[in-house]
Amino acid sequence: MNRITQLFNIQYPIIQGGMIWNSGYKLASAVSNAGGLGLIGAGSMYPDVLREHIQKCKKATDKPFGVNVPMLYPNIEEIIQIIIEEGVKIVFTSAGNPKTWASHLKANGITVVHVVSSSKFALKAQEAGVDAVVAEGFEAGGHNGREETTTLTLIPMVKENISIPLIAAGGIATGRGMLAAMVLGADGVQMGSRFVASTESSAHDNFKKTVIETGEGETQLTLKELAPVRLIKNKFYNDLQELYAKCPTKEDLETLLGKRRAKRGMFEGDLIEGELEIGQIAGLIHDIKPVETIIKDIIEEFEFAKNEVYNF
Repeated sequence: MNRITQLFNIQYPIIQGGMIWNSGYKLASAVSNAGGLGLIGAGSMYPDVLREHIQKCKKATDKPFGVNVPMLYPNIEEIIQIIIEEGVKIVFTSAGNPKTWASHLKANGITVVHVVSSSKFALKAQEAGVDAVVAEGFEAGGHNGREETTTLTLIPMVKENISIPLIAAGGIATGRGMLAAMVLGADGVQMGSRFVASTESSAHDNFKKTVIETGEGETQLTLKELAPVRLIKNKFYNDLQELYAKCPTKEDLETLLGKRRAKRGMFEGDLIEGELEIGQIAGLIHDIKPVETIIKDIIEEFEFAKNEVYNF
């Protein structure tokens, strides 16, 4: 038992990122059933869809699971109300001020975790009363910090500043990566990209196949003027770079981005015009496997690496 397994009542300190268009009830329940903590990604769900996924997740697992809520999304009040009504016990918040909802969620018996990209925001989250933080380095996929602080430097800096449990994220997909994060001071890890390339992920097969074919240097953090996002370099990404060469305004970028581009890429499988969000660690992910196998492999590698380091 450590602080994270104790906090969530789970077997392994492995949390699956609540990623938009990837994290439906099938993925969340599979991760929870395998001993980690599964998260439903509310960011790509209408309120009624979220309710349906929570209800299906409750039927698919008797283990703890949570919901990830990006606080900048519309319908936030309705989403929070559904989470409370459905008896969800764990909420991860991101993309906003945790103070807005932390006390309300905690008053309803919910464990609250906030995702941050800096020590400054980790401290603010702690002051807001959250139970733990996820510190995410800029290697991560999807929406990300503007400062480009790597996980290797971020984890010990956050650890130095807070007393609540710390979860490391960004560039972690293996047992060795998990061990490294915990040596740096993390109590657990959150993995996104590794679970995208799983049988149970709700991502389109085209996207999953692209993830395992993505090599070193084939992703880039971009769109910092709107919300920083790490993308696989495809035609849409190249169109963005051409626009950047013309010194675009924020409005120009919004026009090119348009609506539903992330859904188009990750959920509908448009590899040309879609937004394909993934972490740098994709270069180390070579296969699509069931969640149970993924977690088993991570834990075996973690234990092997721990013994290797201990005997060094």
